[in-house]
Amino acid sequence: MNERNGGTPEDEPREARRGGKAREPDRGTGAVTGGQDGRGETEEERADRRWQELLQEIRVAQTGVQILLGFLLTVVFTPPFRALEQTDKTVYVVTVVLGSLATGALIGPVSFHRIVAGRRVKPQAVVWASRLTFTGILLLLATLTAALFLILRVATHDPYVPWLVSGVLAWYLICWFALPLWVRTHYADRS
Repeated sequence: MNERNGGTPEDEPREARRGGKAREPDRGTGAVTGGQDGRGETEEERADRRWQELLQEIRVAQTGVQILLGFLLTVVFTPPFRALEQTDKTVYVVTVVLGSLATGALIGPVSFHRIVAGRRVKPQAVVWASRLTFTGILLLLATLTAALFLILRVATHDPYVPWLVSGVLAWYLICWFALPLWVRTHYADRS
């Protein structure tokens, strides 16, 4: 279909949109030849698409971790910081280090892409950038948990803080990992 008769350009195979010849389905399997994932993409097209998707994901995580790290870095310069117990200062240092590591991992794919751009290794670059992103997400999880623990510990001094932080951590784990893995196992194409 095309835009004139109610379809979108995405409804047509990529080659047909470029004026090329569309790939024919393999009669035996129904799969589109030339593509492993049923989209009819070449390896380079798949890498381009996956890279764009990854960049969108990184933008969300990068913004959050950079704002959090920015606030954390300013805390040490406030007068109340000097009055903190040594345990709280240690938790603070661990939180800042975790935030810095998360920032590095989430910015890493950008540097990675700049260094390998034009070298015809985009499929491999996407794999490594994806690994860096996942590492950054794990470090962001640890940073958020440590920051919440520090803030609630300093603000309340109540013994229920570890339980509350554990509950929030469980919520993060459900939202970020358990639910996507459940959907992946229950709805993914099993062919």
